[in-house]
Amino acid sequence: MKVAVVGATGLVGNVMLKVLEERNFPVDELLLVASERSVGKKIDFKGIPHEVISIPAAIEEKPDIALFSAGGGTSLEWAPKFAEIGTTVIDNSSAWRMDRSKKLIVPEINARELTKEDKIIANPNCSTIQMVMALAPLHNKYKIKRVVVSTYQSVSGTGVKAVEQLENEIVGKKGDMAYHYPIHKNAIPHCDVFEENGYTKEEMKLVRETQKILGDKTIAVTATAVRIPTAGGHSEAVNVEFENDFNLDEVRSILNNTDGVTIQDNLDVNVYPMPMYANGKDDVFVGRIRRDTSQPNSLNLWVVSDNLRKGAATNTVQIAEYLVNNNLV
Repeated sequence: MKVAVVGATGLVGNVMLKVLEERNFPVDELLLVASERSVGKKIDFKGIPHEVISIPAAIEEKPDIALFSAGGGTSLEWAPKFAEIGTTVIDNSSAWRMDRSKKLIVPEINARELTKEDKIIANPNCSTIQMVMALAPLHNKYKIKRVVVSTYQSVSGTGVKAVEQLENEIVGKKGDMAYHYPIHKNAIPHCDVFEENGYTKEEMKLVRETQKILGDKTIAVTATAVRIPTAGGHSEAVNVEFENDFNLDEVRSILNNTDGVTIQDNLDVNVYPMPMYANGKDDVFVGRIRRDTSQPNSLNLWVVSDNLRKGAATNTVQIAEYLVNNNLV
């Protein structure tokens, strides 16, 4: 199994390598791929240094799987060229997510849709992944009508520059700005660029991707995405209206029996999900589970996950695992 990690020097690329190692993914030959300015750099994998190569050099090596986390432009240009030589690409950018010919996959929900013919597979947005992990099993039981979500997103979702901005501001050091405003001691209601409808691209990802993953365009979703000064882990306040009524004990039981979901919800001892404790873990944590008393058949949830792991790298590697385990590569 020859595996390429494209964007290996970035935040998500680094976590991909860590996850591949932790999960003992069957890598016989690893290709670390990045932009020309990083070619020649050495990165350790399982204690062995690997030299970073260019994308054209990686294509010449004809990998079986290419895990992409190098930005939408790079994916649009290069993913089809890998696919042409028979490589299966799992792409972490937004480039292919809403392409009707591409699958948008969260393995616990819809991996069964994948076939050998799928040569470019899209990994959903980090904030979408954690939300649908909690919503999918509830949708199967009660059928979702509407979702109202507010996100509280880590600076790591923006990238290295944003993490450095926060770190600089904490110690009072001047440096490059990833955001229009300071992020330390602040909350910025502006994730990604604004679209014509007044929503940001991040907010509309939650709308469009949720409908595609759950396979139901009738689900109404509205979102507000906010950047907050945490270094790792996204949090979401999710309000869900169902077609059918529910029992809270049954909701807890359904979530408790969902692979990849952990309930943290004991108010007697102040237990609820927080990004500090989700950091470095692969599960999606759900708490503050309570009925919305203002609206029939409605539920409130607080959903937290490490955006670089289940929100990006881990989900990507899980897709690759599914492909290998089901002889699709």
